[in-house]
Amino acid sequence: MLYYRPVPKDDLAFFSPEESTEWLRVRMTKLNLFSLEELAGMTDIDRGTISRYFHHERRPSIDVIEPLCTALQVSPETLLKALGAIPK
Repeated sequence: MLYYRPVPKDDLAFFSPEESTEWLRVRMTKLNLFSLEELAGMTDIDRGTISRYFHHERRPSIDVIEPLCTALQVSPETLLKALGAIPK
């Protein structure tokens, strides 16, 4: 017999769009990146597409995770949390 064990509410918390954009701003500042155009140039991903990822208007495909991780110097797990794709 399976028993239901409630998951703590904090475990289900995802980044909001506002938290995601703030995370990106802070991360870019730490890396001395001053615009989405710079990040777009490093990743070959359109600036508008990057913006939509961090505003939760679009989910990134698997093939853009690696270039974003490399440019932002973070693990895939950290990036997916920041994008609101997996819980914090």
